[in-house]
Amino acid sequence: MPAQNHLTPEQKKRLQKTLKKEENGEIRERILILLLLNSGKTQQEIADVLGCSKNTVCYWCVHGDPDNLESLKDRRMRGNHQKATEQYIESLVKLAKKRPQELGYQWGRWSAQKLATHLEQTTGIKLSGSQVRRILTRKKVRLHLGKI
Repeated sequence: MPAQNHLTPEQKKRLQKTLKKEENGEIRERILILLLLNSGKTQQEIADVLGCSKNTVCYWCVHGDPDNLESLKDRRMRGNHQKATEQYIESLVKLAKKRPQELGYQWGRWSAQKLATHLEQTTGIKLSGSQVRRILTRKKVRLHLGKI
């Protein structure tokens, strides 16, 4: 059963504005689901128009909150890759080029996990060693080996 005009004018305007500037196609599709539902389309009609499953439409009709656009992101979009800011990556690269002894550590070389632990203490951003390793690989930075 269509839920025509269930959005307030402010919600509708915000969704339309976000739809125009959103780069992620999945988010745009979810906004369209809410807007089409508001215009009186049935869930099956929305699925037919957008070329997605009715289950997808049903899910986002229930879970999509027009007052909280973050609700339109799924868990994969909220992943850890977003935690590593440009400032964090810059600090990581600088730190990886230093010897651990320069910072008072006893060990002779960095591991990705030790870098992650040190940066968590200084920045508050927690990443795993494998995430740190991927960032370093992408930046083509090798860990300072120092003395073993």
